[in-house]
Amino acid sequence: MRIALLLGYDGTLFSGWQRQGKGERTVQGELERAAEKVFSVPTRVTASGRTDAGVHALGQVATLDAESGLPPEKVSVLLNAVLPPDIRVYKSCEVPAAFDCTRGAKRKTYRYDLYTAETEIPLLDRYAVKILGEPCLDRMREAADMVVGKHDFKAFCAAGSSAKTTERTIFDISVTAETEKLYTMYRVSVTGNGFLYNMVRILAGEILAVGLGKGTEQLRMALATGERSLLAKTMPAKGLTLESVEYGVPLFGAQEV
Repeated sequence: MRIALLLGYDGTLFSGWQRQGKGERTVQGELERAAEKVFSVPTRVTASGRTDAGVHALGQVATLDAESGLPPEKVSVLLNAVLPPDIRVYKSCEVPAAFDCTRGAKRKTYRYDLYTAETEIPLLDRYAVKILGEPCLDRMREAADMVVGKHDFKAFCAAGSSAKTTERTIFDISVTAETEKLYTMYRVSVTGNGFLYNMVRILAGEILAVGLGKGTEQLRMALATGERSLLAKTMPAKGLTLESVEYGVPLFGAQEV
């Protein structure tokens, strides 16, 4: 029986999703330890995609295979009983044995959060990056609009990527700002058919740079040439959250993130 999981995690204390060497705390490692306790046998957990160290998830999707008489919808409850508090499985359900949560993903949405304030805001600083200056929202949106569509995003890929192709499609990017008493929060939300290594963090950095006064010509040239040096620095991991993964059909019903 193949079981799909809808889960979220605070990535702060994890060395990313993927299981690593001894002593490294990872999301996959914690889930597999929990699954072994629930099913009493070693159980592999596969995600829709790997998140890096420090990156968070609101709506990650994963699967596991288990020979068990447990009701699939109860697996989330049993896993949560033995998982650490910075990981939670919201929903679980049975899916066809051929369901591939990695290759089957049609759309993914990430968000990157930034804020301006006189000093760091402790309740924000774990999940957003404090920036200097007041970026122009219209200019940020101008930069975002330039990368919507199908492009070669080679310039937006960090070294070390194993991707066979750097062509991706971005369906939508929104840039919003909300001002509160002590701060203004800027959010860059990106939906695409897939993302390269550090792509959203590089994209967020360039959108911010344009908002702070950088011209758009280097962004245009980077898309044309694939030259990484034309773009702004890669933003810190803590501002990035995987919001949702879509498969063209609802897996988890009305409560799907």
